[in-house]
Amino acid sequence: MVQALNLMAVLNPRVRHVAIDGALFQEEVSAREVMSVPAVFLNGEPFDQGRMTLDQILARVDTASTARETERLNAMSAFDVLVVGGGPAGAAAAIYAARKGVRTGLAAERLGGQVLDTQGIDNLISVPHTQGPKLAADLEAHVRQYDVDLMNLQRAVALVPAADASGLHEVRFESGACLRSKSVILATGARWREMGVPGERDYRGRGVAYCPHCDGPLFKGKRVAVIGGGNSGVEAAIDLAGMAAQVTLVEFMNELRADAVLQEKLHTLPNVQVIRHAQTTRVEGDGSRVTGLTYKDRDTDAVHTLSLDGIFVQIGLVPNTEWLQGGAVELSGRGEIVTDAHGMTTVPGVFAAGDVTTVPYKQIVIAMGEGARAALGAFDHLIRR
Repeated sequence: MVQALNLMAVLNPRVRHVAIDGALFQEEVSAREVMSVPAVFLNGEPFDQGRMTLDQILARVDTASTARETERLNAMSAFDVLVVGGGPAGAAAAIYAARKGVRTGLAAERLGGQVLDTQGIDNLISVPHTQGPKLAADLEAHVRQYDVDLMNLQRAVALVPAADASGLHEVRFESGACLRSKSVILATGARWREMGVPGERDYRGRGVAYCPHCDGPLFKGKRVAVIGGGNSGVEAAIDLAGMAAQVTLVEFMNELRADAVLQEKLHTLPNVQVIRHAQTTRVEGDGSRVTGLTYKDRDTDAVHTLSLDGIFVQIGLVPNTEWLQGGAVELSGRGEIVTDAHGMTTVPGVFAAGDVTTVPYKQIVIAMGEGARAALGAFDHLIRR
């Protein structure tokens, strides 16, 4: 966001951008009631909150851009391979398809996907350390080295499979655009799972957060809770313990599920409290921000309330398949796309890859491999047609 606004200010003398570091200027955070970053104000009024790219900002301020882009996409000829999703799986699929010399397109709601919300990455083989935004930029740059039509800010809303083996599959988008292709690779990924309790959505961005790396500094010296005892939850609690006055980790099960090395580190921190076998039932607030969290002790059914300033939800992922619920492809009980050994779904010519599928272990390196497999499967399907 900061880089995008800086670029606009550099190129356009009528644009002025002031960036404020909330960790250093706490009085600004309090005065503007900022509970999540980045928080952007346009001419003094709230404009948006959360990560945005230059494309997204321009789409908001240029109100005619969506209609122009929709008209352009609808005029496109059919693809050989159309990738839906711009994360590691989608990028790998597009690269592998383009290298086969077939007409390839990639349409994504946001290029980079969930990787954009990841801070440190230390287990991507041959890359000792990188950060999510840098990896996302590298993925896009790599895709752009090939003849791939990149279509950003396109949220898929429907898949219409081909009527027969010689027909074209259609993918329809929220913008009104419709793209056609001989084969499709679904790589729409997953998103953070919500608790689904009263008050959560009411106070999202006002004390309820999902990215401890992004929003943690706003809670320096305050009381926070982390929901979830897996790797993500324990890592978040460890990170927040270095900033917050008190961290309470709330876990639904009797035991934490995080790796042993993470649990050992957690238990050395004096300002971290762990509550096990607890069911979060409500997010409490005063109408403007979070004030606490209510949970039920699953052993005794006793109800307790914690006084808090912030809540970080870290309870896993939900596949982005709501737009496929009509039966276009088979989904598992958890909403993941079912694929075979070649990455193909139950619809011939429609493939899937990455966190959106039933493939276990949601890891970047696995998603990349699955994207490559799906592209090779799609190419094999095309030549056999």
